[in-house]
Amino acid sequence: MKQFVLVLLIMTLGAAGCTSATATPAQLTHLRVPMGYIANVQYAPFYVAVSKGYFAQEGIEIEFDYRPEIDGMKLVGAGELPFAVVSGEQVPLARANGLPVVYVLQWFQKFPVVVVSPADKNIKTPNDLIGKSVGLPALFGASYIGWRGLLYKANIQESEVKAQDVGYAQVSALQQGTVDAIVAYINNEPIQLRAAGMNINVIDVNDSVPMVSNGIVTNEKTIKEKPELVRGFVRALLHGIQDTIANPDAAFQICTQYVDKLGTDPKSDNIQRQVLAESIKLWVGATGRSSPAAWDTTQAVLLSMGLIKSKLDNATLFTNQFVDETK
Repeated sequence: MKQFVLVLLIMTLGAAGCTSATATPAQLTHLRVPMGYIANVQYAPFYVAVSKGYFAQEGIEIEFDYRPEIDGMKLVGAGELPFAVVSGEQVPLARANGLPVVYVLQWFQKFPVVVVSPADKNIKTPNDLIGKSVGLPALFGASYIGWRGLLYKANIQESEVKAQDVGYAQVSALQQGTVDAIVAYINNEPIQLRAAGMNINVIDVNDSVPMVSNGIVTNEKTIKEKPELVRGFVRALLHGIQDTIANPDAAFQICTQYVDKLGTDPKSDNIQRQVLAESIKLWVGATGRSSPAAWDTTQAVLLSMGLIKSKLDNATLFTNQFVDETK
């Protein structure tokens, strides 16, 4: 996989849809953006926004930096980078540890974590998980928070379920019968399992605990000193999201420029097209705004886990200011 992709600096006005006001390459502000995952069609809105020149129109040049989400949060919190792609629950955790981060754009409209099991296990509700073995990719991060949120809402003690860390090998763990169920992302592992011929049941965490999901985080310094940069970043990404939803086929073709081997294997491409389709379902309706209710739910889960000691003021966690100013 590519470790990073550097945005092409020179593009024709027609191909990019640029106006005469578009910045020249020498005027672009170079931004390294931690993405929290490998290059993938799930980042199609970013690739579309770059390819069509939406970031360039805002005077921005993007370098994609695929690294662990927590690393990106630390860099933004320390003021070393202005933006990162993160899952919403990471914001209260960072603020509780003194990092002045602020969530400025909600991208995913639903929390994407699910619990997946073979249909013959008859695991259809959270209570069906009691006494079962469940594989998680890690005992931290969005998957783990989503898992604990599901237990919290169902009033199930963690000791009542046999949770174990299986790394990012959930699919093989389920196929081999190592565990009864896995915690996964709705736009990834379930698609792989169905493609492999497994009949599965899926418990959607968002149905029980609608927490704040993936979006963009910046820091207080950037908001104070470079509000136009934040506004431009938000506007460009929202445009990319809208275009991806409107024309998934075109977005997929753009992704082939950024994701290694995409577009070269029909079988793999079919799976990745499904990944994009399921991802789009999570983005439909995206305005960029997040709600206090979702932040309340997110904090309630973190409090139940003992990961934060007291509820934080939602006004310190997020702002819809920049989304509203793009309209």
